[in-house]
Amino acid sequence: MSPTANWSYPTAIRFGAGRIEELAEACRSLGMTRPLLVTDAGLAALPITQGALDVLDAAGLKPGLFSEVQPNPTEANLAAGVAAFKAGGHDGVVAFGGGSGLDLGKLVAFMHGQTRAVWDFEDIGDWWTRADADAIAPIVAVPTTAGTGSEFGRAGVVTNSETHVKKIIFHPKMLPGIVICDPALTVGLPPALTAGTGMDAFAHSLEAYCSPHFHPMSQGIALEAMRLVKDYLPRAHADGKDIEARAHMMAASGMGAVAFQKGLGAIHALSHPVGALYNTHHGTTNACVMPAVLRFNRPAIEARIDRLAAYLGLAGGFDGFLTYVLGLRAALHIPERLSDMGVTADRLDEMAAMAAEDPSCGGNPVPLSAETLMTLYKACL
Repeated sequence: MSPTANWSYPTAIRFGAGRIEELAEACRSLGMTRPLLVTDAGLAALPITQGALDVLDAAGLKPGLFSEVQPNPTEANLAAGVAAFKAGGHDGVVAFGGGSGLDLGKLVAFMHGQTRAVWDFEDIGDWWTRADADAIAPIVAVPTTAGTGSEFGRAGVVTNSETHVKKIIFHPKMLPGIVICDPALTVGLPPALTAGTGMDAFAHSLEAYCSPHFHPMSQGIALEAMRLVKDYLPRAHADGKDIEARAHMMAASGMGAVAFQKGLGAIHALSHPVGALYNTHHGTTNACVMPAVLRFNRPAIEARIDRLAAYLGLAGGFDGFLTYVLGLRAALHIPERLSDMGVTADRLDEMAAMAAEDPSCGGNPVPLSAETLMTLYKACL
C-alpha cells in the first residue's frame, strides 16, 4: 500500500556567526517598523540582547522590549506580552531566547489581533482555522540556546495556570518569516544549560526517529541530528567558546524540531507534567527519563536502534546505544532520578493522568496508558 502523509518544512534561515547584524534588515523585509523584542529578564540583562536592540536602533527602527517571559509561560504571561505589544503600537515581534522566549514571542504575534481565548486555538483538529489569519503579526526568531528548535515551529506551548497543563497552540502563520541562527549568541550559555538544551535536541530527534508514523524525510534528519549531538555536545559543554561545536549544536536543535513533525513519545509525555508541576528544566527532565523510556519501548524499537547505533559508530546495538546514553548523561551531570530534581511520589497519580492526556503519547511506538505511564514514573523516581 502506498503511504500518504501531509508534510511541511520550515522557513528562511540565516545561519552563521555574526548574522545578528542582519536583524534590522530581516525585520524590515517582513514589513516591521516598530518590532517588539520578546525575551526573559535574565537574557534582557545580557550584552547580546542590548546588541540586538542596538542593531534595530541604528537602522532607524523603533524597537520595544518585553522581558517578562517566565520559564514556563502561562496565559497571564501571554496577556502581559500582548498588552505591551498593543501599548507600544508594535507591528511585529522579534522572538529572542530559548524555548520560552521563542514560544511566547510567537504567541504574542499570534494573539494580539484575536478576539477568542488562547485555548480556542489548541492544536486539535482544525481549531487553528478559528483564528483571524490576517491579524497575525510577522515574526523574526532568534534562538539563543540550542535545544527546543522552536524557531522552526508553527506552534507555541503555554501552561494553563489553573490546571498546570501545558497546551500546544498552533497556527501555520506562527512559523517565523525569517530565522537568524547566530551560534555566537550561545557562547555564554552555562554548562548546565548547554547540557539540558542539548539533550532536548537529542530527545526530539530520538523520539521522532522511533515514532511509528511515516515521514522518511524527518527520519533522515533525525538520524543526522543525533550524530551532530554525539560529536559536538560534549565539546560545547566542555568549552562554551568552541564556536564550531556551538554552530553544529544550533543546527542539530533546528533539525530536531523539524524531525519531530513525525511525532514525539513517552519521553515528552512524562516530562511535560513534571515541568508544569515542579518547574524543572524541560531538556534536563527529558534526559532524566530517557533511559527508562528506551527500556520500555525496546520490543518495538530494537531493530531501529541497532541501525542508529551503527550510524553513530557505537558497538553493541541497542545495549550499546543505551550504554552510550547513560554515559552521556553522566558526563553532562544530568540527574539520574526525578527525585534528584525535587519530584515526590505523592503526585505520581496526578502526573500519570496528565501524561496520559499529553498529545506526545500518540507518537510513542508502544501504546501508553495512565497505568503504563505510572510504571514509567516509578522507574524514573
